Amino acid sequence: MTILIKRNTSAFLLLVIVFLLVAIFSFYILPKKFFYDATIIALDKGNEIGFIGSYPLTILFYKITGLRYLPYSIIALIQFPILMFVLYKIGIPYDFEKLNIKNGIVYLGMFMTAIFMSMPSKEFITYLFISTIVFLFLKTKNYSRRAIFMAFFLLTIFGIFYRPYFCLIPIIALVMYGGILINYKNKIFAAIFYGLLAAIFLSLIYGIVTGEFFSETSREAINSVRLGSVDANSSIISPIKTDTWYGETFGILYGFFSVNVPFNGFKYIFSPQILIFVVWQLFLFYILLIRFSRCIKSRENHKIELWILLILFAFFIVQGIFEPDLGSAVRHKTGVFPLIYYALYYDHFRKKL
Repeated sequence: MTILIKRNTSAFLLLVIVFLLVAIFSFYILPKKFFYDATIIALDKGNEIGFIGSYPLTILFYKITGLRYLPYSIIALIQFPILMFVLYKIGIPYDFEKLNIKNGIVYLGMFMTAIFMSMPSKEFITYLFISTIVFLFLKTKNYSRRAIFMAFFLLTIFGIFYRPYFCLIPIIALVMYGGILINYKNKIFAAIFYGLLAAIFLSLIYGIVTGEFFSETSREAINSVRLGSVDANSSIISPIKTDTWYGETFGILYGFFSVNVPFNGFKYIFSPQILIFVVWQLFLFYILLIRFSRCIKSRENHKIELWILLILFAFFIVQGIFEPDLGSAVRHKTGVFPLIYYALYYDHFRKKL
């Protein structure tokens, strides 16, 4: 019996095989700084294991599964195929084998997933969680407020127990949707503007209550410790101190553009790995903006896709607050890669439905 494999599936499987080899041999190629988090998770010298928080829960997960006791190459051999199987179940676009910018973004995204998931990683858990939201929307053939509520509920629960900043995503996404409803000519600008405004407002409220703003307790605190070290070559440091309301406002805006529209990243001309991310991120942001615009213009016919993009752009805004450097930014994007994948190919999934 002859088994026929479509070109798009063949291309996908070929990439998976190539990038699986990359994942397996990453341990022998990558510099030590790539494994700082992995070492903390695998060894748990600080006895951080627990039930609340990204490090405690991740350490618990790798201990229960026994993965922490395995060589990193074997962990890569287990983890990467699982993540690629998730993408396969989401769906492979009919033109996946064609060389174009959109597919190139996904190819490079798969490559970065192979790099960052080749070891014990918090992003492995984030990736699997985000996949549940994508499958939730895939099963929703027609627009459903219940599906939106469930997605926001899951994001909040994930934020409470794992990554606290995920709690901000539903709030910012809702404010962005409100910005779309306002009668502005440029609705994309309105959505992102109000999303950033919401992030600034939440940070200022947090600062009034605790005495420190969001970026002051996260990005700036981390970078102040690493200042001058070799590992801080792509640090995102606001030119204005973020210990005042206007400094925090500027810092959030500076962080958002540094992470998502990183033209200032071209200064790292002698760091090709950073330049590759900069180019990848610029193309990704531009294409997602175009797709966001299409969904806004015909939001009655693209309600599900619109909410997917609102959640994604809300995550991008949150990244602008907390990301300490460009390396962390790209690593955390691999955690939400299923959402990026869906957003780039939503027209394919609509036809499939």
